[in-house]
Amino acid sequence: MEKRKARIAVLVSGGGTNLQALLDAQASGVLSSGEVTLAVSDRPGAYALSRAERAGVPALEIARKACGSRPAFEARLAAALAENRTDLIVLAGFLSILSADFTARYPRRIVNVHPSLIPSFCGAGFYGLKVHEAALSRGVKVTGATVHFVNEVPDGGEIIAQRAVEVLPGDTPELLQRRVMEQAEWVILPRSVEAVCAELAEGR
Repeated sequence: MEKRKARIAVLVSGGGTNLQALLDAQASGVLSSGEVTLAVSDRPGAYALSRAERAGVPALEIARKACGSRPAFEARLAAALAENRTDLIVLAGFLSILSADFTARYPRRIVNVHPSLIPSFCGAGFYGLKVHEAALSRGVKVTGATVHFVNEVPDGGEIIAQRAVEVLPGDTPELLQRRVMEQAEWVILPRSVEAVCAELAEGR
């Protein structure tokens, strides 16, 4: 009998390039132990939801500001995840910090991709272009991306995978961001999600 695939919910805030990397990996067979069954955005009008809909994945907007408070937002999010029967949550450019109460409900069931080699340029305040601006201002020669489990400490959970990317002369934050996505994030995120899904399948 074929093993049931892990049901993956991807949480997004913007363009959804990492969501697209997961959808592409699913189509190519790199991601075979799990399938994306839900996309949730905390920002109105996020293009990531259009990507999900094009792929036939249910897309849901739970705007944090509209919820009025973090507890109300997380309650709605938890309800959506439960309705989806979610096995694994993937934070893919998701800008809301989840509370310790929320993350504690899903031990080793929440994965995040961060655009640096943790422990460099991570934690509260380091997201998006800010990470690459910090790397360039520090003058590092190598940066990269990290996939890790999520716990109550921002970017503080167990590391699953890392991949290094060279910083080149003349790099702008935008150029570096694109290279880190292409050479690191889009490579290690699908592989890491597949590894975690395979592990979950073995544990069932």
